[in-house]
Amino acid sequence: QVQFVESGGGSVQPGGSLRLTCAVSGSSLYISAMGWYRQSPGNQWELVAGMLLSGEITKYGDSVKGRFTISRGDAKNTVYLQMNNLQPEDSDVYYCTAEAGATTTYWGQGTQVTVSS
Repeated sequence: QVQFVESGGGSVQPGGSLRLTCAVSGSSLYISAMGWYRQSPGNQWELVAGMLLSGEITKYGDSVKGRFTISRGDAKNTVYLQMNNLQPEDSDVYYCTAEAGATTTYWGQGTQVTVSS
């Protein structure tokens, strides 16, 4: 059984910062990559940020480049998403994902981020 612990969401004013944390656990689980997604108003899933846990290869959605940073924690299967200069359009539920092999992706329960003045 795969378990997600997501934290760090909340409410901030425009220009503010938040850091999301995602930790994944599960017996006999090998996670190769982790990331964060959000769903646009048109219900399209948008990659916010992702990274390979074996190295430092990262990928970002165009709308967050230069503002968000994904990093790996010291604990196994843990990633952080540092979000700076948050804007109202960043308001969404952020879902942590964990890839176990080429065809299996697990999803967390999501954490709400709200940016408003």
